[in-house]
Amino acid sequence: MSTLENLSCPIDAAPLRQDGRMLLCEHGHTYDLAKTGYVNLLPVQNKRSKDPGDSKEMVAARQRFLNQGHYAPIVDAILESWPDPHLVDHVRVLDAGCGEGYYLHEIGDALSNQSIQADSIGLDISKWAVLAASKRSKQIGWIVGSNASLPVPDCRFDVVLCLFGFPVFSEFSRALSDDGVLLLVESGADHLIELRQLLYPTIHDYKPTHSDGVLGFELIKEHTQRFTFCLSSQASIQDLLSMTPHIHKASYEGREAVKQLDSIVLTADVKLRWYRKQKGIYHV
Repeated sequence: MSTLENLSCPIDAAPLRQDGRMLLCEHGHTYDLAKTGYVNLLPVQNKRSKDPGDSKEMVAARQRFLNQGHYAPIVDAILESWPDPHLVDHVRVLDAGCGEGYYLHEIGDALSNQSIQADSIGLDISKWAVLAASKRSKQIGWIVGSNASLPVPDCRFDVVLCLFGFPVFSEFSRALSDDGVLLLVESGADHLIELRQLLYPTIHDYKPTHSDGVLGFELIKEHTQRFTFCLSSQASIQDLLSMTPHIHKASYEGREAVKQLDSIVLTADVKLRWYRKQKGIYHV
């Protein structure tokens, strides 16, 4: 089965079918598959900048960091908390904001080891991220696209993952099956606290997101994953810094202080929240 089946034209939402190295809709819109197999379904008119999303350099830094396995406990926590009804023989998964594909690839491998077939799609607004992801796995369909307008038909997925991303709940609801579930993974109060204490003169109070709930979804499971890890080189520290918003927000003095480090032990504090779609909340 093609990894890019059952998608929609981002211009008119008509079904896309594959014809050789392209996807096309009944109204004549065509989208070429890249050499590595991904497809760009982000129309020019939907871009907010010429090169949206993470830069080529940021993607490379994230790839180097994640490939060292520092965040493997996050993958473990996702799999351990996965709702049982969606651990069936076949599950359709969307990673909305997939980055360079580390999490979706690791999750797919783990599900396969449990004899669960995952029909997996990874989507990101950064073409550099999707290019890197498409080199990581050929068993996953990779799309350049936006969470604000997912190029998929209604009820396309059983599970939507949004890991450290930008959720668009109305679109997630539309793309999920009636009993579908959504996972949000976000930073907790102490995430990378040791690094932040070096970067900033004061640490702002933590404000949890979606504390009043999420429209259209029912919270069914919540989990906190805390662990420590060590970065033993300045290059690794800079890779981590480059893949976070802190690279742009921190003061010059803070960034210079971090440059003096040869190693650092860091706390990871990550919140996982699973939600079940509620029927009839969004009009689709």
